[in-house]
Amino acid sequence: MPVLALLSAVFVVGVEQTLQWKYGATGIIGLLLLTIGIKAKNPAVSSIGAVVLAILVSGPAL
Repeated sequence: MPVLALLSAVFVVGVEQTLQWKYGATGIIGLLLLTIGIKAKNPAVSSIGAVVLAILVSGPAL
């Protein structure tokens, strides 16, 4: 079980660092809103976070 928690933590930190490097503070805010919304079971907050991330990812394609 501790190995799974360690791997999960490493994955989350890696995703956060990648978002910050590529998309800046807005990417971190989007990920934070998505995570908080999922943990709090609040669909409005998680949807806002998902939309922010989707706009950042698809922005160059638009």
